[in-house]
Amino acid sequence: MSLPVHLVPSLAGARVGSSVEVTGDEAHHAVAVRRLRLGESVVLTDGAGTSVTGAVASTGKRVFALTVASVSSVPAPEPVVVVVQALPKGDRGELAVEVLTEIGVAEVVPWGASRSVAVWKGERATKALARWRTTAREAAKQARRSWFPVVADLASTADVVALVAAAELAVVLHEEASVPLSSLEVPSSGRVVVVVGPEGGLSDEEVAAFVAAGATSVRLGAEVLRTSTAGVAAVAALLARTPRWR
Repeated sequence: MSLPVHLVPSLAGARVGSSVEVTGDEAHHAVAVRRLRLGESVVLTDGAGTSVTGAVASTGKRVFALTVASVSSVPAPEPVVVVVQALPKGDRGELAVEVLTEIGVAEVVPWGASRSVAVWKGERATKALARWRTTAREAAKQARRSWFPVVADLASTADVVALVAAAELAVVLHEEASVPLSSLEVPSSGRVVVVVGPEGGLSDEEVAAFVAAGATSVRLGAEVLRTSTAGVAAVAALLARTPRWR
C-alpha cells in the first residue's frame, strides 16, 4: 500500500533523525479528516524535488510532526511539458488539470481563446484559478509526484505565442491538420508546449499565429476528443517517445 503524501512549504535542512512539523490546512486534513495516527509512516514533499519519509511523532488539532527516516531528491523531469489549456465550460477545466497532473505535466496555462465558452473575469477568475491550483496540488499528491506542477495565471493569445516561440517543440492540436502527432521528433530536454483549443475549436487566426511562432499544427487521429481529454492524450503520445517513458 502506498504511503500518504503531504505537501510542506520547505524541507530545507531535513535530514535523517530530524523532525519536520506540518501545520495549517494540510495538517488539519491529515489529523481530522484522514485520522493520522502516531507511528504511521507518511511522505512529506516540498513539491520541488525533495521528499522525506518517516513516522508520525506527535499530532495536534492543526499540526503534526514527523521524525525523518529517509530523504530523497530527484531532478526535474526532462523534457518539461507545458500544456496551454483553453478555458472549457463547467468543471471540465478541473478534469483537464487533474489528468494532466497525473501524467506528469510541469505547467498548465489557462488560456482565454476567442471561442472559449467560459470567460474568466474579476472574482470569477480568481475563484476558478484557485480551483485549478487546488486540483493540481491534490492530484500531484495522489500521483506521488516529487515535482508539483505550476498552474499559471490566465494567458492571452499573445502570451501563448511567446510560449510557443521559446519552446524546443510546440504543437497545436487541430482536427483539420494533416500532420500526425506521431510523426514528430520529440526532444529529450527543453520545453515541449502543447496547445489545446476550446469546445468551439481554434480560430484560423489563432492557428496561424501559433504556426508563425514556430508551432506545428497536428492531429491525434480520426476521432475528435473533448478539450478536457485531448491534452492528456497528446502528452501521453509525446512522452512515450521520450526517455521519461522508456
